[in-house]
Amino acid sequence: MSLTGLHLLLTNTCNYECDHCFVWGSPRRRGTMTLSMIRRIYEEGKKLGTVESIYIEGGEPFLYYPILVRAAHLAHEMDYRVGIVSNRYWATAEEDALEWLQPLAGVVDCLSVSADGFHGDEPAEEQARIALDAAKKLGIPANPIACARPESKEADPERQKGEPVEGGTIAFKGRAAEMLAGDVPTHPWERFDECPHELLDDPGRVHVDPAGNMHVCQGLSMGNLLRLSLVDIVARFQPAGDPVFGPLMEGGPAALVERHGLPHRAEYADACHLCYEARTALRERFPDVLCPGGMYGEER
Repeated sequence: MSLTGLHLLLTNTCNYECDHCFVWGSPRRRGTMTLSMIRRIYEEGKKLGTVESIYIEGGEPFLYYPILVRAAHLAHEMDYRVGIVSNRYWATAEEDALEWLQPLAGVVDCLSVSADGFHGDEPAEEQARIALDAAKKLGIPANPIACARPESKEADPERQKGEPVEGGTIAFKGRAAEMLAGDVPTHPWERFDECPHELLDDPGRVHVDPAGNMHVCQGLSMGNLLRLSLVDIVARFQPAGDPVFGPLMEGGPAALVERHGLPHRAEYADACHLCYEARTALRERFPDVLCPGGMYGEER
């Protein structure tokens, strides 16, 4: 497995509650990493030997600012490339944004900030501009993330399979499956015979949540870093024989539905929509793979 990136979901908490959120972030969600856990994850990455980059995400990581800053510095000191993803709520004025970002200058290799109307009620473009301008003045490489309003597209043609989401068409999973899927044209469920987004058998990056779950896709875990070492998880990962990963690899969400005889509708918005609903139905049968409950809206 060529695992090169670990994306830390530093916290499940977010000051916003966006309709398109894959991880059900909200002010009510709980769960935040400690510095001890963060150090452990970094050390596990070094033991594996292939991990090159650390991304710190959420929820909203700037809500736990001292831990975010220390986590970024620790990753930099261990020679990881460091990225941060934020909804830019803190960019209320340029002077303030400079104050927020100055401790990260020379440490962060990529700052990604939301630049669309999905994130909060503040003027998105203006706050994004303030954040990006402040980052530029401090020499922090930065880019905007802009998610398009729901359309009939089934996948973003610009995104290569296995790459992180940096904007483009919304995938109908997480809260988006419930809040936005009804606003777009649907397609016969049988046509969703592959996963268009993730390399399920050989992910280049995974997300680690505050409970230690390693997500190949949000809510689809390959193991838990609080129970096993990263080396052991990678060595034991046999997705072809797994009752969830296996069907998804063989024939996408449609195969998962067929393998387990799941009830389903005639049509869905996209492959993620069918996959999310199928996995939700299978949660009680495969709780160690389809976890945690918060990724399926159970903490709303």
